[in-house]
Amino acid sequence: QVQLVESGGGLVQAGGSLRLSCAASGRPFSNYAMGWFRQAPGKEREFVAALSWSGASTYYADSVKGRFTISRDNAKNTVYLQMNSLKPEDTAVYYCAAEIGHGSPSHYSYEYDYWGQGTQVTVSS
Repeated sequence: QVQLVESGGGLVQAGGSLRLSCAASGRPFSNYAMGWFRQAPGKEREFVAALSWSGASTYYADSVKGRFTISRDNAKNTVYLQMNSLKPEDTAVYYCAAEIGHGSPSHYSYEYDYWGQGTQVTVSS
């Protein structure tokens, strides 16, 4: 079992930055890939970013490429999402998720095994 707890969300003006954190506990952190997803009101949950168990491989949605950076600190059992140049359309609840295994992380939410409770990010124009 893996427990995930997100933090760092909040209200920010367009063009600003936020850093989300996701603290993991339970199974050894290096055993799984990590992803960030988001869900805006009335919309389906969508892929944002993911990285491999080692952190060597990263993947981004086209909508956030060049603005967001995903990283992990296996010693701290934490994954981060640095979000820069935020736009109002980035407003959503952001979720971190864990995918057990050492393969390439998935872009599909149904392939993730554990989820956090989410943290709200609101970007004002």
